[in-house]
Formats: sequence, C-alpha cells, structure tokens
Amino acid sequence: MMRGNQYDAAITMFSPEGRMYQVEYALELVKQGAPIVGVYSPEGTVLAANETPASVLEDTNYHRKIFQFDEHIGTAIAGLSSDARLLIDQGRVYCQSNKLLYDEPADVDGLVGTLSDRIQQYTQHGGVRPYGVSMLVAGVDTVGPKLLTTDPFGTFRGYRARAIGRNAEEANKMLNDKYMEGLGLKDAVNLAIEAVKTASEDNLSPANVKVAVIPSDTKVMKRLTEEEVAGFM
Repeated sequence: MMRGNQYDAAITMFSPEGRMYQVEYALELVKQGAPIVGVYSPEGTVLAANETPASVLEDTNYHRKIFQFDEHIGTAIAGLSSDARLLIDQGRVYCQSNKLLYDEPADVDGLVGTLSDRIQQYTQHGGVRPYGVSMLVAGVDTVGPKLLTTDPFGTFRGYRARAIGRNAEEANKMLNDKYMEGLGLKDAVNLAIEAVKTASEDNLSPANVKVAVIPSDTKVMKRLTEEEVAGFM
C-alpha cells in the first residue's frame, strides 16, 4: 500500500483525499509564470502579457508569451514555454487540417477541446508527466468572439476576463470588480493592460507589455506596436 508522499510519484493514482499531486505541482508551476490576461468584448478579444526578460542580456525576440494559431485565433501562455511549443504546433496543424478538409476556419471550441484532450491524456498514463503550462486562447469564429482557458488537468473553460500566472488572484479580483458587459474593444485593451500591471511586481514599460487584439469585424489577429501600447498606459 502506498503511503505519504509515495503518491507524488504515481501520476495515474489518486491519493485517499482524491488528489493528483503531480498535476497539482504542474499548476503551481503555472502560478509562477509571467502574468497573462485575456478579455472578451462583443467587438473582439484581447490578449496581454508581461514579457519582461529575466536578464538584460536576453534577446527579447525569443521571450514571447503571445502566439498565433491561425489568423483568427491567438494564445497567451503561462508556465513552461517548451511544453507550450508542442501544444501550439499541434494547434496549428489542427487549424490547417480543418481549413483543408472543410474549407473554413477552425472553431475556437474545437481547437481548445482537441488540445485539452491531449493535455488530459498526460494525466492518466504511466511514464509521462503533466504539461506544465496553462493557455488563454482568444479568437473570433462563426459564433463570435471567444475566450477560453486550459490547465494541466486538461480542463477548459470560457471566461469574460481571466488572468493566469503570478499574482493572478489579485488581477482576477480587479477584473471581477471592473469588467462590464458590453465594453468596447479599446476598453477591453485598457482593462487587460491594467490587469497585467496589477499582477506585476515591477513598474512596467510599454516595451515589456505585449498586446494582441482580434477584432470581430476583421477576424484577424493584430499585435499592437509599442507606441500603441504606450497610448493605453
């Protein structure tokens, strides 16, 4: 019989309290990641992230938290970027295959569901470890704007606004207090940037806050320039 911390090493086994320690440890890793925020608006979706490099010597071109699946879907990541890279590659293949097979862009729900299925498989098989990353996935499909999240358990949920990473509790409290139904896209950008600043320990410059928007009218993801971000700060 397994006792004590022996449950830590058994990814496929629940503890007597109904916990899966390895997956919970992966969630703790996500909580140490750089803050990321997503905000939904009827006019589109917004992703924002603190992309402050760990060292002044680091090339900022390789320190990214916001990526693109397809022209109408983007994601922000918190946790292990190496794990996220594999999921992003799979998501891009899914979007390309959907376009080739059905001659139409992929639905956000279908993409996130497929990625979450893969993540969940790594919580129930021996010889593997959970994915140490959570993702905010934002996009505009045939139904309209959507904002969904994934986590190391393979769970996915939809939100109006959500923060993940360091100090996410404080940022989510602020979002809960200030989010309003029907807000415009510019207001959504303002709110997302404010949430990133709330979750960040240091004073942020426009160079370190990255923002991407996916407007409902164009359904094309656009990264804001440093000058555009400065206008919101």
